[in-house]
Amino acid sequence: MSADVLTAEHAGFRYADVPVLHDVNLRVEARSMLALTGANGAGKSTLLHLLAGVTPPTEGRILRRPGTRLALLPQRTSDIDALPLTVAECVQIGRFTLRRRLSRDDRARVAAIMQRLDIAHLARQRLRELSGGQRQRTLIAQALVQDADIYVLDEPTAALDTRSRRQVHDLLAERVATGAAVIIASHDPTEATLATRTIHLQGATPVA
Repeated sequence: MSADVLTAEHAGFRYADVPVLHDVNLRVEARSMLALTGANGAGKSTLLHLLAGVTPPTEGRILRRPGTRLALLPQRTSDIDALPLTVAECVQIGRFTLRRRLSRDDRARVAAIMQRLDIAHLARQRLRELSGGQRQRTLIAQALVQDADIYVLDEPTAALDTRSRRQVHDLLAERVATGAAVIIASHDPTEATLATRTIHLQGATPVA
């Protein structure tokens, strides 16, 4: 059985007749990390949205293995600040389902990842009261507390200091080691070296 959990076949996207991405072909395997690099405007966020199923491609197709669970951390999440959520409530969203309430295990998982990302002491603070780095760590916790097969993260460590970046890198490595696939867009050369494979976006066409 193929280890591929997600594939893009000749995928592309046009916005108002302007090509943003063209003829993207890639395969994402379980237990791997794919890094997307490139200058601002190269299409990294657009490609992540295509892969996550948020935006349909205007050409080609994106295929995900049936039953695959995906967690997405987008780059622009300012709308969430308008919600009167505490840090703990925001992270707990990653464990919610429509079928049941949070269990004792769910709450333990939330507490554990908040501890790992040094936000446990902020549990009762509102998101709008946080610094940029604290807010970003909260959103990373919400994504990584999910039981996902694929984690799609758009520049997750851009607002973080060196220590916090190392914490996130350790968590991503753990997810890969336990069988997940991680897809990350980044400007950080260090993050790219952690990846199993790197794709550089240059213009509308990716270069492996």
